[in-house]
Amino acid sequence: MYGGWRTTAAEYVAAVRRYRDEIGNLEWAAPMDWMCEPFMLAKTGLTVAEHQRRTVANYLELCSMAPDLPFVPVLQAWSRADYLRCLDLYQESGIDLTAEPLVGVGSICRRQATGEIEAIVHSLASLGLRLHGFGVKAGGLVRYADCLVSADSLAWSFEARRAAPLAGCTHANCANCPRYATAWRERTLGRLGAVQLHLQVAV
Repeated sequence: MYGGWRTTAAEYVAAVRRYRDEIGNLEWAAPMDWMCEPFMLAKTGLTVAEHQRRTVANYLELCSMAPDLPFVPVLQAWSRADYLRCLDLYQESGIDLTAEPLVGVGSICRRQATGEIEAIVHSLASLGLRLHGFGVKAGGLVRYADCLVSADSLAWSFEARRAAPLAGCTHANCANCPRYATAWRERTLGRLGAVQLHLQVAV
């Protein structure tokens, strides 16, 4: 939105720690990564390589500041070659992504159902990475859910904003409704019934 982070690393750590302590059940948190879509590069005036450098540097900074918090590394890139270069940056920093319990794949949500992203995700999974897909809707899951450990999407919330509330719900719409989210999750998993995988769709 602003062409850069306005939150400091220390402020972000404090917020994530609060979420863990006051909400609970925090399995992991993303770092303050830098998306690599062309529109974002236009906002920052920086290159893909610089966004990648800042993404890796922030992950290392957060882990150093708060080793008690479960930050996960995120691969930010645009092309397949870019993703592999980002992986190399982590390796050069002493981080073996194949040993990490989860690795986020960024900059895919606006093209998540394309053959290009399908090929990229399959390529990364073939390296032994346990992947989380950011912003992966049903169309993307049908293509490469077998390569993901988990995925998230706000598609259910956008859908709910335009629909009537579920029967029994008293709010204006179900954009923040656990019942609607759960129903969307079940429908999405139903579409993937023919795919053999262990997938948790985070809503």
